Amino acid sequence: MTSNAVALSERRLGKFGDKYFAGRPQQVLLRNWLSFKSSAWIAVVSGFLEPVLYLLSFGYGIGELVGNISTPGGDISYAAYIAPGLLATSAMNGAMLDSTWNVFFKLNESRLYKAMLATSLGPLDVALGEIAWALMRGGLYATAFTIIIAGLGLVTSWWAILAIPAAIIVAFGFASFGMAITSFMKSHHQMNFFEIFLLPMFLFSGAFYPLTVFPGWAQAIIKALPLRQAIELVTRAMNGEFGINILVNFTYFLVMICVGLFFTTKRLNALFMK
Repeated sequence: MTSNAVALSERRLGKFGDKYFAGRPQQVLLRNWLSFKSSAWIAVVSGFLEPVLYLLSFGYGIGELVGNISTPGGDISYAAYIAPGLLATSAMNGAMLDSTWNVFFKLNESRLYKAMLATSLGPLDVALGEIAWALMRGGLYATAFTIIIAGLGLVTSWWAILAIPAAIIVAFGFASFGMAITSFMKSHHQMNFFEIFLLPMFLFSGAFYPLTVFPGWAQAIIKALPLRQAIELVTRAMNGEFGINILVNFTYFLVMICVGLFFTTKRLNALFMK
């Protein structure tokens, strides 16, 4: 195993990016899988339940008071109306839980990344491995949530299956950006800033009501936030709306992914590759 790792590293020498990438992010994924099998599955299950509980309580509780909602595609139940937003939120939660607190622990308490980077792994290997794991978690949440809403009869079109790849893109964006920001955090108090930002973004994202209830200036701010972009991307994918608007949503997350990977790699290199 060691000789293979050395051989891989030697083959990378002199190639573009050899300082940052050894071509072995799958080793980080393997380590996370072994950890998951032992005890981490509990956190995965608990993180998935939140949007499901929101769907059941708001969709079928408040939904009885609200009634049907008029949309361009016709009248739908309130539960069906909020389902895409909660699906996007589910993907975000899955990605953020792994790319924030999980990464913070490995950076500042267990110092796992320092040990990883003492091997043939480069900072981009670690970043890609961790983000891929967070991406898998977000994708798992999205798939399970889609199956649930389909079972509840809230899926109105076969296009809904495209919500899963859309949610995976959302998870990728949040995971890469979350890990980049976490790499600069030094204390548990600083990590609480994530909740200070994520909770209001969720409540005011328009997941439960149309943005038209807000004044124009507030709508502009909300539309610039990543969760709103995620909700629009998932909703349009579910409805089969393919035009310039969904391309804008996709480009937004592509930029998030690239920026997050860049700063995560640079930060890990600055911290541990001295």
